Amino acid sequence: MTTLVNLSHVLDPATTPRYPGDPEFRLETVATIEADGYYLQAVRHGEHTGTHWGAPIHFDPDGAAADELDPDDLFLPAVKVDVRDRCGDRDYAITVADLRAWERAHGRIPDCAAVIAWTGWDGKWGTTEFAGSGAEAGRQPGFSVEAVQWLLDTGRLGRRGALGIDTLGPDVGLDHGYAVSKRLYRERRISLECLANLAALPVTGARILVGGPRYRNGSGGPATIFALLPDVTASATG
Repeated sequence: MTTLVNLSHVLDPATTPRYPGDPEFRLETVATIEADGYYLQAVRHGEHTGTHWGAPIHFDPDGAAADELDPDDLFLPAVKVDVRDRCGDRDYAITVADLRAWERAHGRIPDCAAVIAWTGWDGKWGTTEFAGSGAEAGRQPGFSVEAVQWLLDTGRLGRRGALGIDTLGPDVGLDHGYAVSKRLYRERRISLECLANLAALPVTGARILVGGPRYRNGSGGPATIFALLPDVTASATG
């Protein structure tokens, strides 16, 4: 038995921030019950709008597209690294020392894991604080190159694994060269971005399941991402 936790924000053109340059997000009512007998909306947005995942092809031209991945690539053990106390600095880059400290407290990060950073940005969703404005525009915390390289070199991200975060992406916002992403998107590794409700995700023990449309040759897509938590009561009673 498991408990399900939804880690996705509601997609709403009025509140969903967009990465600079991404297509406008539109919802248009095209049928109503009164006129047509049923209700239907037309949706227009980029593949990386709202809570979403990125496939290897997003940064690796030889990488797998969304429709080429297997269910096992989208169902991973998850760990949560809480760095909220350091992310008052919008340019904070998660370090190897942060990850080593996490392991000293909680044990080794499993191989082929989804390593999810909780920066506190999920609480800024729907406000100007999320993407920033003025001198702070586009500045968001992320993973350092050194931290991601360490996860790769030690097998913790494995051949399939993920970086997750509650910001617009795993790179520090000021890195327009996407150094972290270019290292991540190899083999069958993915990203999980704009995650929500991370307070409900345990530090260890959960698995994440990425669901949503599988576009042909897709670079990823908007996603409903669930965390599956072991039911402690059921486990205790067998």
